[in-house]
Amino acid sequence: MEKKLKNSRNFLFGRRAIFIVFLLLLVPLIATACNAADYEDYAPILYFEGEETCYPVDINYHIDNSELKSAEIQGEIVPYYDNTHGTTSNDGVINHYQSQLKNNFNGAYGSKNYKVYYRIDDSVEGSTLIQYWMFYAFNKGELNSHEGDWEMVQVIVPDNIIPGTSFRRFSYSQHYSGQTARIEQIEKTGTHMKVYVSRGSHANYFRSYSGKLGLASDIVGDNGKILEPDDYILEELDDQSWLTFEGFWGEYGDESDLILGGAGPQGPMFRHDLEGNLYWDGDVAYQAVNEMFLMIELFLYHFVTIFIILTVVILLIIFFRIYRRNKKHGLGPRKLSMLYIDGINLHTIGNILCFVGIILAIISLTMPWYSLSGDVSVTGFDTGGKVDMLTLYPMEGFQIFVPGFGGPAPLGSMVFPFGLLIAISIIFLFLSTIGINQSRKLGYKYIGRGIRLIIPIIILIAGLFLAASQIPGSQGSGGATDYLSDVMGSITSSPFGGEKIISETGTSLGDININMQWGLGIGAYLLLFSGIILLIAGILSVVKNKVFFEPKTPIQKPKKEKIKKEKKSQTEKPLPPKKEKESKSNFCGKCGTEVAEGEKFCSKCGEKI
Repeated sequence: MEKKLKNSRNFLFGRRAIFIVFLLLLVPLIATACNAADYEDYAPILYFEGEETCYPVDINYHIDNSELKSAEIQGEIVPYYDNTHGTTSNDGVINHYQSQLKNNFNGAYGSKNYKVYYRIDDSVEGSTLIQYWMFYAFNKGELNSHEGDWEMVQVIVPDNIIPGTSFRRFSYSQHYSGQTARIEQIEKTGTHMKVYVSRGSHANYFRSYSGKLGLASDIVGDNGKILEPDDYILEELDDQSWLTFEGFWGEYGDESDLILGGAGPQGPMFRHDLEGNLYWDGDVAYQAVNEMFLMIELFLYHFVTIFIILTVVILLIIFFRIYRRNKKHGLGPRKLSMLYIDGINLHTIGNILCFVGIILAIISLTMPWYSLSGDVSVTGFDTGGKVDMLTLYPMEGFQIFVPGFGGPAPLGSMVFPFGLLIAISIIFLFLSTIGINQSRKLGYKYIGRGIRLIIPIIILIAGLFLAASQIPGSQGSGGATDYLSDVMGSITSSPFGGEKIISETGTSLGDININMQWGLGIGAYLLLFSGIILLIAGILSVVKNKVFFEPKTPIQKPKKEKIKKEKKSQTEKPLPPKKEKESKSNFCGKCGTEVAEGEKFCSKCGEKI
């Protein structure tokens, strides 16, 4: 019996051991299966700006409405699909797309009007790459227009995700570059990434307030259409018959169109960044999200509101001070203390210099503060001489002049009104000097305002360094970012002005010859001089310490303690004189004889009192 029991125990133990070993082998497989990247889990939520006209569409819409043509590019014949309903110079393609969208494309492209393509690449050891590609009928950006537009967002997911970690990396395409971020840095619903699509250019951003800085001048927002994953068809990309088409998905004129952004893009398999890295491989030169950069963009997004609030608050403070000054001391015979100009003395010279500085500051608002010009020659394109490329105007902000386009376009989607700040600052100076009776106090006002006039130049120089930090570092491959890094490096090394010639042959971009010149404009120097003049005016006024007028005597009010004492003394009545204490006497109850106080027995009859 014991032998059978022992055998059964050994059998059960053996089965348990086999089961445990089986579980140990199965757990990694289960974990891998659970952690396996699912393309539906990360499908993007697309937020569009309110004036957007094109949305992700089935690529067959473009094929069905285009003619297959060809063009010669550097000796090679390249095909392209040219949409027959319009050109890059009009809205024909957009209008046709909108009309078809309203009619649901007559049901030709499925039950939904929108489509996003996906692909999964697990060839990278230890992780899985998931890409989502969107095709737009037309690109109408601030700096370029072309038929067709391919954009992409992606996520790299480790095969084994440890709970609480953030190894997943998200990357969004932005023109010929992009940004990358960790999962805790992006906005999301569950694991679905939120993608903010810029108006017209369809570049993708991590925040609805982004796009304010950068060469693209993108306009981003969340005030338009929102496409949830359930709103669009999610279709696999690898099985598409058109995927290997190497040509351009849009009209192609000549090589200058390709350089200036007027040609349609290449498809997903052939789309590349400025360094030649293919988006398809997932190794495009993305820049890591810069938290400080995002904070600056947030500030710029709300700048108008902040500016209005601060202006109103400062005006209220100034008016309150003028009111209090007038009530307490008066505003003097000339009211505006800057008008006390009498004789040849330090405070008179200071006030005259103040007016000179203000005049120079006003003139500076009409002239450019910074400029970059260049003579650019690249294979297939030549500017034909030196042209303005980037100029900073006080009221209009940075303006980019793209050769071949009608006029300047703003750098960033918001015009930063440096000039408006200066104009408001001058008004504040006039108001804040009303009723000041001493040149010393007036001088401090001049010094403070002079410093404020110099600050914009400091911000301008700092902005150049910030812009340079956002350009990918040199890869040494002769790519476009090498030359951008070289250009920005030259400017930041000599921000006040300089000249440089860049000439290379046989690069990935062809033969390149750039003769550029940059520097502070006349307006910036005038503003700088006006700030210095105000500083000198302030120092002279402080040194003189002249009293312009005698303030009216303020009403002296007695202190509360004295008032109380006076009132108390008036209301108190004199106390009656104290009466002398009368001695008390006792009488004997038996014989009636008076007995002195303190006596216990009557002196006459001996009776006890």
